[in-house]
Amino acid sequence: MGDGKSRYIGSEDRPAWELRLPRWLRRRPKDTAADDSRREQMLLAVAEAGMPLAPAAYPVAYRCSCERIGCPIPGRHPVSFAWQTQSTTDRAQILRWAGTQPQANFITATGMVHDVLDVPLEAGREALERLLDQGVEIGPVAESTGEGEEGRVLFFTATRGTPEDEDEWWPCELDCRPETMDEHPGLRWHCRGSYVLVPPARLPGDHGVHWVRGPEHPLPDPLTLLETLTDACARYAGEVRAGEYAEYAEDGEYAAHGEYAEYAPGADGGGGSGSGAYAGKAAQGGARPMGRR
Repeated sequence: MGDGKSRYIGSEDRPAWELRLPRWLRRRPKDTAADDSRREQMLLAVAEAGMPLAPAAYPVAYRCSCERIGCPIPGRHPVSFAWQTQSTTDRAQILRWAGTQPQANFITATGMVHDVLDVPLEAGREALERLLDQGVEIGPVAESTGEGEEGRVLFFTATRGTPEDEDEWWPCELDCRPETMDEHPGLRWHCRGSYVLVPPARLPGDHGVHWVRGPEHPLPDPLTLLETLTDACARYAGEVRAGEYAEYAEDGEYAAHGEYAEYAPGADGGGGSGSGAYAGKAAQGGARPMGRR
């Protein structure tokens, strides 16, 4: 068939053995030098801002590089159990890690130089817009994308974790540690003994962590952001609960859900929908964004 010339455009200079391979095997590796350089520059910018770094796991498809069967947080945890003492801002060490572990994510240990106020994605975006409109000083901000509750916005602030007088250290109900993450679905305050991923980080399902405002911005006092973030989380919690109520109302499953039963149609004794009572309950619950229902 044809004039005997190669059927593959641009294949004239390729060896015959390569032309016999399936197309997916003929793909040549991409030049990652530029990506590696950009990754190193971004990590060094974080370190230069005074935030200590340590290597973290990375996703392998939908699994974790740590090879732990059923790892609950693939790509989201440090490599070493000694991450608190290992974390550093030393330029040479960070470059060694980045060079020898080219796929690794990195975490920053909080409570030494900086804290992180960590909120659900929608609440965080709303709060960021309000803070900017109000002219409030905002520091670095990162987004961690993900499915459902995995999507978060990270507000980097100055730390309250290193007072000159240790007696002045004050624990907070919002404090979050890696082992208590699930107990804080709303606002999480990463301080002593905690960490967050820093950009650029890869997560399963083509998700990741990226900067909205870079680490070059000065770290603000966390208390200047706290009220706005808390309000945004309360509204977000109320919307989520209202959505759950609507689903139960539509399915007529109040009896199966004791929490919602008193807000079922007619539960107020007057044949009403009970939605007003529910709205009040949702708002009340939203005011405590970290508590479980």
